[in-house]
Amino acid sequence: MTVKFLDLGQQYRAIKEEVDAAVIATLESSIFVLGPEVDAFEREFVAKHDVAHGIAMHSGTAALHLAMLALGVGPGDEVIVPAMTFTATAAAVCYCGATPVFADVDPKSHTLDPASFEARITPKTKAVIPVHLYGQPADLDPIVAIADRHGIAVIEDAAQAHLARYNGRPVGGIGRISCFSFYPGKNLGAYGEGGLAATDDAELAHKMRLLRDWGQARKYDHEMLAYNYRMDSIQGAILRVKLRHLEGWTEARRQRASLYQSLLQAEGAEVAQEMPGRRHVYHIFSIFYPERDRLRQHLADQGIETSLHYPVPLHLQKPYAHLGYREGEFPASERVGKEQLSLPLYPELGEAEIERVAAAVRAFS
Repeated sequence: MTVKFLDLGQQYRAIKEEVDAAVIATLESSIFVLGPEVDAFEREFVAKHDVAHGIAMHSGTAALHLAMLALGVGPGDEVIVPAMTFTATAAAVCYCGATPVFADVDPKSHTLDPASFEARITPKTKAVIPVHLYGQPADLDPIVAIADRHGIAVIEDAAQAHLARYNGRPVGGIGRISCFSFYPGKNLGAYGEGGLAATDDAELAHKMRLLRDWGQARKYDHEMLAYNYRMDSIQGAILRVKLRHLEGWTEARRQRASLYQSLLQAEGAEVAQEMPGRRHVYHIFSIFYPERDRLRQHLADQGIETSLHYPVPLHLQKPYAHLGYREGEFPASERVGKEQLSLPLYPELGEAEIERVAAAVRAFS
């Protein structure tokens, strides 16, 4: 039998009655864009991250885009991002007319290396976007300290890190603005697209609310040229239901990651680890192996689904070729791209399935 990489159907069946009732209630309300369900979700979500304001949008990419616009990022500015992340982090910089400047990741945490970040700062640097990659919080204290010394805004890319914590604090409220994604496969996933920007700054929150909804504080009273980045009411209703289960699902992920670690700790592969002072929420459970592609094929032959996050670092991707980066500039990111393998991990994954996956990895090693 196949061990699925992700099984969203299991999760839906477990909460079907709650989700169906919330969707039907929203349909009966005939409010389909923003509205009370989205308003309530914004309040409930940011309360769990100790942040004052939440602005729900149709994607995490939209949240990144509007976060930078609210901070005044534009043509001529530079924004530092890790080379190892999903393309949305850098693409959103380009949407503002600014230039993404890549930095390397730390070899152990695989999140933005503070020293590499500081080395990339120029007089044009306007912001930095540390990414909480795979659910592991970036090393925020030195990043924020460096940014403060240089007058640089910190935007947390928390797309994969719902309920993660750094030195006891929830991610999301440590930078000026944080951006979350609710893509279906995320730890908190919608049944479609969704995202949210969170901030303690009321003025930034107001700007982003205008920017997501055609620049209007009141209907047909447009204060600025803006966007249609609004969240659908049905997604807000679904996310409210799922948010009630998120802490339990997060603990289930952490328990399953711990089991993987105990079963694989003596093998030839490097296994994802939680860094000191951080609460990893394991959106992705990674192992790193020099013969990654052969290992992946071996697991596929055993009926085990895997994935890659992300095989080509951004500085080597075609959309950013004009920036002039070359292979070898960011060795830690490039190693992750060549060696990273994502194993099945989700709250409903059974212990026997994890043991089967681990046994197959051990048999290859």
